[in-house]
Amino acid sequence: MTEATDLAAAASSADPRVGLRAVVALRRLLEGLEHLQVANARGKGWSWQEIADALEVTRQGVHKKHARTLPAPDPRED
Repeated sequence: MTEATDLAAAASSADPRVGLRAVVALRRLLEGLEHLQVANARGKGWSWQEIADALEVTRQGVHKKHARTLPAPDPRED
């Protein structure tokens, strides 16, 4: 099994301590994946609105969350 599969199984544990720890770990994994894919999209020239639409959030929300941690795309690259 993969880490995500193991964590998903643990999140449904009858033991709240195990379940809650798994939820925290899943949240961290998802945040990392989101950051990776937002960086990927920005690197490919996607606008903040396109990313927001894909994530089903507002443009302002995704920009606020990720803009400070990503390098600005080079306008000379296409």
